[in-house]
Amino acid sequence: MVKKTLLFTFVIAPLMAFILVGIHVTVLFNQPYTGEDIVFTVHNGDTFGRVNQRLYDQKIINNTRLFHYLAKYKGVLTKLRAGDFTIKTGSSMPQVLDTLIYGQPNLKIFTIPEGRNMYEVAKIVASIGITSEEDFLKAATDPELLKEMGITAESAEGYLFPETYHFAPNSRAKTVVKAMIDQFNKKTESINFDHPFLDKHQVVILASMVEKETGAKFERNTIAGVFTNRLKKKMRLQSDPTTIYGIWHRYDGNIRRKDLQEHTPYNTYRIPGLPKGPIANPSLEAIKAALNPEDHKYLFFVSKNDGTHIFTETYKEHSKAVNDYQKNVKARQGKSWRDLKQD
Repeated sequence: MVKKTLLFTFVIAPLMAFILVGIHVTVLFNQPYTGEDIVFTVHNGDTFGRVNQRLYDQKIINNTRLFHYLAKYKGVLTKLRAGDFTIKTGSSMPQVLDTLIYGQPNLKIFTIPEGRNMYEVAKIVASIGITSEEDFLKAATDPELLKEMGITAESAEGYLFPETYHFAPNSRAKTVVKAMIDQFNKKTESINFDHPFLDKHQVVILASMVEKETGAKFERNTIAGVFTNRLKKKMRLQSDPTTIYGIWHRYDGNIRRKDLQEHTPYNTYRIPGLPKGPIANPSLEAIKAALNPEDHKYLFFVSKNDGTHIFTETYKEHSKAVNDYQKNVKARQGKSWRDLKQD
């Protein structure tokens, strides 16, 4: 009798307890999350402990200690990635962990419009949490990255292709910039950049000017023709958008006489030829226009206040157009480039 008692006390009872604990743990591990699909965010700098507690607070897991042991056993305590992850209803604790460690973070979709400069692009990506403005601009002006991507300039301005992109929140800025440059290269790989007197980078500069000067797509080749004619005649290009880019950090929406008189590498009222670099990121159509300018004799153009322009060959004609469309208050009333209808 004593032997049986000892056997039960020291062998059978502990074994049964071990089995019961194992069953309990197994049940806890496999107990599914019963809520609706939920987006769970791992923030930059989050420790495993913080994530563990938030998962428990949101009733996604049922035991923080077991979740910690599971992650420690798998060797992934320090493998969390920042981002938004969708936890599916019915997910067990191991499945939740796999989602956070090996799953693809939810991607944010955003579009870079044609003609935005790199400072505006930086604001766009920062506004939706892709990367910070500072980090984006640092990457866009990183000499090593530019060299790696084959850009012989001080920044990636002009090569951040306007397109719709998909990135995870808190992506590396260099990854984002490289993707945009890669898209530029992909979209332009079939384009012959040969030009009578401009190299590839200068073509991109000219295209960026064409993009900024008109919102009317059908005018792009005509605008390119004006700038090409002026370059051939060694006339100053006198483009407001280039001047604005040169004072971008202080530009308040108004360009003043003193701005036009200031000598900057982008003020084409003061410097000959093209500005120092691109002033925006042009569309494919603007690049094609720069390479295929319309053959005409126009040297001037003036805004008609509706998104389109009047083109003239002589300064006398230009002066008349300025009086008719810019100095005439009635010609400006009720007009806006926003009303422009695109084909």
